[in-house]
Amino acid sequence: MKKVMIVEDDPVLRQKFSEYILQSREFELLAAAATCEEADEMLSREAPDVLLTDMGLPDGSGVDVIRRAAAVHPGMEIMVITVFGDEEHVISSLEAGAGGYLMKDSLPDEFIDTIRQLCSGGSPISPVIARQLLKRLGVSGAPPAFFDGESDPSLLSQRESEVLRQIAKGFSFKEIAGQLEISHHTVTAHVKKIYGKLAVHSRGEAVYKAGQKGLI
Repeated sequence: MKKVMIVEDDPVLRQKFSEYILQSREFELLAAAATCEEADEMLSREAPDVLLTDMGLPDGSGVDVIRRAAAVHPGMEIMVITVFGDEEHVISSLEAGAGGYLMKDSLPDEFIDTIRQLCSGGSPISPVIARQLLKRLGVSGAPPAFFDGESDPSLLSQRESEVLRQIAKGFSFKEIAGQLEISHHTVTAHVKKIYGKLAVHSRGEAVYKAGQKGLI
């Protein structure tokens, strides 16, 4: 059973998210914090498998929580749940290590499904954020808006590029395996190589870094 930690300053939402976890058979509520300070203290004592965090906290930014959490617990899955959908918050959280980004005003009915998707290799992202990211990454065919001129297509193999493009579209590792007709383990192996070549530690960071380099 995977352990979940929630960082949310709104007591109503914190209770709501906690209840979702408590009612689940596959996830366990490890802790619930309301501030960056509380989150840091809990992270120093506990090792959650999943971190769900808001961006706007009373004593700081959720980006700081994500960055510290990713450093202390590298294997942790991290998802943002927030009202902030601007580019700065989205990109900063992905760079820090978040693998998913959901807007509070468009949370899916099956909330637990998004956590399940995150843990299975997917990148749950609200549609409005996904469109914003895909447009910036040039998935539709246009050059990435933030391409830095350092493209090196040879950095990734053809298959690694295919896998990364599917990750950018939000597909889980299992879905990518089915689409490319390869095993789930092979997809995982490709992702590990992608992380190593791009010097990143999360799916979101890999997509962002690859977009910067003009690789997808």
